[in-house]
Amino acid sequence: MLTDIISFRWIDLIDILLVSALVYELYRLLKGSNVMRIFWAVVIIIAAWRVVDAFNMRLSGAILSAIINVGLIALVVVFQPEIRKFLLMVGTKTHLDGNVWRRLRFWHNNMQSAKRNNYDAYIQACMHMSSSKTGALIIFRRQNELDEIIQTGQTVDAPVSAPLLEALFFKNSPLHDGAVIAKGNRILAARCILPVTQRTDIDPNLGLRHRSAIGISEQLDVISVVVSEETGAISYVVNGEIHHDVSASELQRFLEENGEY
Repeated sequence: MLTDIISFRWIDLIDILLVSALVYELYRLLKGSNVMRIFWAVVIIIAAWRVVDAFNMRLSGAILSAIINVGLIALVVVFQPEIRKFLLMVGTKTHLDGNVWRRLRFWHNNMQSAKRNNYDAYIQACMHMSSSKTGALIIFRRQNELDEIIQTGQTVDAPVSAPLLEALFFKNSPLHDGAVIAKGNRILAARCILPVTQRTDIDPNLGLRHRSAIGISEQLDVISVVVSEETGAISYVVNGEIHHDVSASELQRFLEENGEY
């Protein structure tokens, strides 16, 4: 055992870190869903199979081996939505990488100033809609293209302004249902349909608007901003995590630091 410790290589440390990161991402992906129970059941079956195999218990080993062989096919079907989300997550540049890259560029300060001007209209609109308790859902595109989401709604492709946003979400507007998709200083589309989160650990008092905001941020690299129709509270969601009842200054600071220009 002492020899094994002495022969521990730096590549072994990288190996451990990679496996730890993979396990953590899988846990984060499945956390709060009913699929988590299936995941733990699979872990228990595999662990039992390894124990049975180690003690050379042939009958039990054959049964568990057959279950695992058939189960691999079943798992692809059961975990299909989670596999898709995981592949999307792997294929997307992470928020951290994006921030590091932007901060390495020498014109970062100028970009921050431009972004500050950009988000003023959104913040102003959110403040007005919050005071009037007008429900709103704005999705800010970051690394992912959102063509499939945009196709579910009505193309707008117009420069952003607070009056335009308020008009889109006005309760008698034909476009007030669904989400507005935005990128930088342009509103790309309105009345878009979003995927709804399947998590069971979120506040049961949250309605469809908030659940949709969480759902799309679980699958794509976006920032969701929600104005509650019931309370007027402003919330933002990123990576499936909701930050509830934030102030206008907190929202603006977050968008400036994490949004995409």
